[in-house]
Amino acid sequence: MKYNIDSRGYYGKFGGAYIPEMLYPNVEELRENYLTVMEDPSFQKEFNSLLKDYVGRPSPLYFASRLSAKYETQIYLKREDLNHTGAHKINNTIGQILMAERLGKKRIIAETGAGQHGVATATVCALKGLECVVYMGEIDIERQAPNVARMKMLGATVIPARSGSKTLKDATNEAIRDWINNPIDTHYIIGSVVGPHPYPDMVAKFQSVVSAEIKSQLLTQTGKDAPDYVVACVGGGSNAAGAYYHYLENTDVKLIAVEAAGYGVNSGESAATSVLGKEGIIHGSKTLLMQTDDGQITEPYSISAGLDYPGIGPMHAHLFDTGRAEFVAITDNDAMNAGLELCKLEGIIPAIESAHALAIFEKKCFGKDEVVVLSLSGRGDKDLATYISHFNLI
Repeated sequence: MKYNIDSRGYYGKFGGAYIPEMLYPNVEELRENYLTVMEDPSFQKEFNSLLKDYVGRPSPLYFASRLSAKYETQIYLKREDLNHTGAHKINNTIGQILMAERLGKKRIIAETGAGQHGVATATVCALKGLECVVYMGEIDIERQAPNVARMKMLGATVIPARSGSKTLKDATNEAIRDWINNPIDTHYIIGSVVGPHPYPDMVAKFQSVVSAEIKSQLLTQTGKDAPDYVVACVGGGSNAAGAYYHYLENTDVKLIAVEAAGYGVNSGESAATSVLGKEGIIHGSKTLLMQTDDGQITEPYSISAGLDYPGIGPMHAHLFDTGRAEFVAITDNDAMNAGLELCKLEGIIPAIESAHALAIFEKKCFGKDEVVVLSLSGRGDKDLATYISHFNLI
């Protein structure tokens, strides 16, 4: 069984490029050039230099001793929250801004849910002096106000998406419309492993630095480079793709993908795509998608803006379909409690997205000597208002 992408842009039966004719030149230009550009030594040199000196990589692999003691297993946290801008998103935006430069693009657009991808995109546009437009759902603008302010401080124009559920799906729709209208000078920095080929593969490759570091850090700390489990939250799934990447073909390493159950998988207020989804096409790729019997997209819900998406990336759809990854759905309440627990046990305030992954330890038992690496994909600064409201902290 093969878990990486094939030459046609598919993971098993998922992936591809289902796009309007107007977008074909943009996507085809990227498809024809992305691997050649990424493999160029000058690109690699600049990419790795910026990851080291600007982003602050490698991010630590931290043994969480108190969390490990409570759950009687060996828990290591991959600290993507310590990156510049506070999440894993910067790994991808650094790569894509260098790609855009080499393709001669002068204007950058992006979509964002939790705001971390928007901040990371605005950051690299400021770094490179390129125009930046970020689309964000009106509801997400309200619940992620600090990140909206950061984007504006960094020089980005933030445009609210007021259609549909006014969240990530709708922001993506607006970004795609912009790209259709500005095909020559604009590059669309997609923030997750979603969209038409080559985006899922390109984003996964840029994020694969995460699992490359896990391998070398784990070898140093434990004497072997492969854990028993890798755990990550999945909305679109870029942090999970990065954490899984170098272990995809090593089936001794078990993969756990944690989705947002919202108020409960069967509550009608959920984003648990693996449970509720069927094969469909969204934002240019064939994947698992929450939809009605007649193919209309079901509005997702999660307390976490970054997991509030009705589909998953085609890589993850394939991992689910083949049984390579175990998918677990976590409710808002369980995620919030897990986030607060990390604060009190380890002195780390996680993003609510990451808190969903942390809730796995209340749902699943691991062996005393098993090594569990969890992708702590972002820090909780952006979510303080939600934490305050949920726990009545003020």
